[in-house]
Amino acid sequence: MDTNKRPDNMQRITTKALADKFIEEQIAAVRAQVGNGKVLLALSGGVDSSVVAALLIKAIGKQLVCVHVNHGLMRKDESENVIKIFKDELDANLVYVDATDRFLDLLAGVSDPEKKRKIIGAEFINVFADEARKLDDITYLAQGTIYPDILESIKQAEGKKAVKSHHNVGGLPEDLKFELVEPIKLLFKDEVRVVGEALGLPHAMVYRQPFPGPGLGVRCLGAITRDRLHALREADAILREEFDKNGLAEKVWQYFIVVPDIKSVGVRDESRYEGWPAIIRAINTKDAMSATIEEIPYAVLHKITDRITHEVEGINRVLYDLTPKPIGTIEWE
Repeated sequence: MDTNKRPDNMQRITTKALADKFIEEQIAAVRAQVGNGKVLLALSGGVDSSVVAALLIKAIGKQLVCVHVNHGLMRKDESENVIKIFKDELDANLVYVDATDRFLDLLAGVSDPEKKRKIIGAEFINVFADEARKLDDITYLAQGTIYPDILESIKQAEGKKAVKSHHNVGGLPEDLKFELVEPIKLLFKDEVRVVGEALGLPHAMVYRQPFPGPGLGVRCLGAITRDRLHALREADAILREEFDKNGLAEKVWQYFIVVPDIKSVGVRDESRYEGWPAIIRAINTKDAMSATIEEIPYAVLHKITDRITHEVEGINRVLYDLTPKPIGTIEWE
């Protein structure tokens, strides 16, 4: 039996009753798999890893060690918020690792999206392995892999190329020393949210903006530089702030900025000013396999444009991506 294939008769999880049943089954499965072993969880603070954390805490309690890695590709204040929520409020057994230089040094000069994903995925495993050596008897690695990750990372039919590989699927090295624990890998994103609410996680956490495993690494298009990465992080923070102010944060499933490695001529203080474009993407979807474009009011777009071009050093244009999925993907890389 292919454990990475969703059974044809698997019922979609749309209600609390179905979610409770799924949780009960997964708790039993995790306990059977892990026994008295200890589990290391890659806790990004996103929806998927948060749901896995809550489920594993119910299943194995203090046998779970959560590790949050700041790879330098997080959104503004992201790591600080993860520490506040999980360590201070949820009392999780949390280890914080600042690996910014480690990741950015490896990514220097790498422009190919797949190579970037592979590097980030492999280095994540290396970081977890380093942390595991500091702990006693860690033999399992938990991940927030969900079904769209698998579908987009494998060849669906002979002659078709994978859409892209995910850090938790295609990026895993062949000599992985941990046994994987992936309790939600057959769920779509909307099902993960239903399970998260059934587990009692806060609404704001369950409906938090999706964020890719490679983080801003796949939104800082091409070879990553620290100055362009900083500009991207600041522009993205402005976008999220304005969406919050204008009631769009929960109306739009995913919204973010990408900054490509190209420059155009602009004017600032009556002088020539070369800068990067900031590209807005705002989409809605139910299962992440297809997506439609959310129409953003022009007044909001103008305000975002004005703030980004005046407040973010290095950006001189703001563009709006109108491409649905398919033909585009949700992310640019």
